[in-house]
Amino acid sequence: MLTFLGCWLTVPSLLGADRTFQVQSPNQQLRITVEVGTQVRYRVSHNGLDLLQPSALSMTLTDGRTLGRNSTFRKQTVANANRAVTPLYGITQTIPERYNELRLDFRENFSIIFRAYNEGVAYRFVTNLRDSIRVQREEVQYRLAGDWPAYFHPSDFLGSFESDYLYKPLSQQTQQSSLPLLAEVPNGVRLAFLESDLLDYPGLYLKRDSTQANTLMGLLPAYPKRVEQGGHMKFNMLVREREPYLARTVGTRAFPWRVVVVAQNDRELLNNQLVYLLASENKLGDVSWVKPGKVAWDWWSANNLTGVPFTSGFNTETYKYFIDFAARNGIEYVNLDEGWSDQFDLLKSASKLDMDEVVRYAKQKNVGLILWCVWHTLDRQMLPALDQFAKWGIAGVKVDFMDRDDQVVVNFYERLLREAAKRKMLVNYHGAYKPTGLQRTFPNNINRESVKGLEWNKFNPQGITPEHDVTLPFIRMLAGSMDYTPGAMTNMNKDNWRMIFEQPMSQGTRAHQLAMFVVYHAPLQMLADAPTAYEREPDVLKFLTTVPVTWDEVVPLDSKVADYVTIARRKGDTWYLGSMTDWTARDLSVKLDFLVDGTYQMDVFRDGPNAERVGSDYVREVKTVRKGETVTIPMAAGGGWVARFSK
Repeated sequence: MLTFLGCWLTVPSLLGADRTFQVQSPNQQLRITVEVGTQVRYRVSHNGLDLLQPSALSMTLTDGRTLGRNSTFRKQTVANANRAVTPLYGITQTIPERYNELRLDFRENFSIIFRAYNEGVAYRFVTNLRDSIRVQREEVQYRLAGDWPAYFHPSDFLGSFESDYLYKPLSQQTQQSSLPLLAEVPNGVRLAFLESDLLDYPGLYLKRDSTQANTLMGLLPAYPKRVEQGGHMKFNMLVREREPYLARTVGTRAFPWRVVVVAQNDRELLNNQLVYLLASENKLGDVSWVKPGKVAWDWWSANNLTGVPFTSGFNTETYKYFIDFAARNGIEYVNLDEGWSDQFDLLKSASKLDMDEVVRYAKQKNVGLILWCVWHTLDRQMLPALDQFAKWGIAGVKVDFMDRDDQVVVNFYERLLREAAKRKMLVNYHGAYKPTGLQRTFPNNINRESVKGLEWNKFNPQGITPEHDVTLPFIRMLAGSMDYTPGAMTNMNKDNWRMIFEQPMSQGTRAHQLAMFVVYHAPLQMLADAPTAYEREPDVLKFLTTVPVTWDEVVPLDSKVADYVTIARRKGDTWYLGSMTDWTARDLSVKLDFLVDGTYQMDVFRDGPNAERVGSDYVREVKTVRKGETVTIPMAAGGGWVARFSK
């Protein structure tokens, strides 16, 4: 095949296509073949092996036009890129971006752009139509080349996007899945299906097409016609009726990227940043005021402070204690969660909470405050509430219970980010759909939940298992950072764990929790437990308050989806290494090839000899190591291991 970097070739008719085009990744391992006939289809291969067989794509408008079916090809344009992208914050200081691009223009005033990266492929529709349009249907199809095992994340169009993964062959998957969705090719290749640059449009879901073997079909929530307040404590706006279309939008625009990450093994999933690279660039201008950091969090521990001379709760004394704790330990923020205000009137504080005094005290101590809000309350009161928060000097908002990603809610995200940015406020979305690159487009979107995180140990009889913990980095974290909220100080094994809302505990060991602060990426990272719980263990507290939240380099190491994960991250001259396992105890060996030459002090937190019986048992030890040495990582069932390497 005479296809080289930056060169595309039209080849003869294939499978009835009038014209066929190809584009390869810069390393020539991935190839997209596009067939343009009565239907536009594309296929994807890796080193000559089919991953996706000819898969249809189209977009139908309410005026009867279907873009991609019976469309008249006009011209092709080729392009390539080889550059470095510098994010404001992330898992690497720079991100290499190399791709080859094929753009197909059609006489019906639309285009389809295909990109081949070394790390995956993507396509999107671009329209140049008059006035506004209504999109009735988008055809998204992935015809896998085999009945491969896949990790589905069950989710319908109304929910918190916080479920367990279902691992079965595609033919046995019956539920609709939110993204990312991960499929395993028998030769070790991994396919992850995502989307990027989701703006002014509903989110994408996938489901097995029962009419075609090994085929995933796209589903998108239609535009809400009638909603009513309901759900948990009436925090949701439930859709009771929908319009016969997906979106009403401008006619000249680019639509979301449909992304397929292609990794040669599980490990490569841990540092793939395609979703970020495909997102629109910063729309806010100067964002130097956006400051990642750690957060002292009140909700997980139910404000259970011990050994203090006052009754803890939603009162001024409690939050002053949180502020003092943050100030003493270099923690940038304190989060005031559900209960600080009237949930349906953000201008009314809790009766025992003097907000003027709390914000004065926080400012004096140089600690930022983040306020929790019900989304539809904030939507209704957006301008007066944000103005009041700005008057107080609030650093950000944590917005919860959207639990949808139709066009209305997707547009709420952008509207809030713009208004918050005008007041130099951060936004952390909970009860939220998966990341789609919004952190690049609006860098004040500092973090996102969309994960079944530590909080489920408070209210779910099964809680959060270590197996779930070691699945997340390969699938959910592919989409972007996640607010799992780690740091539990009461740690239990499988037999002793219990669901207790007011006094919660984690499953697995203390070292498992500590390793999360290296394995999980969160530019706004919560310390979930109570300040007094951390203060009883100064070694743990010092580690948690000094481990970075953003990174300069990442090196994935020996890892297996749903079994164990090991990853090294660098900030400046200091390296961190984190490893976690499921309920299976295991010993791993890691060669310290990621270090540069020289001698390092390795400061380790590992499972103690009794960790399988008493999860909070850990050992801290300090050793001297050099580049190239091999260290053994012993982990108990549900265990972990984390180390800091400093010169």
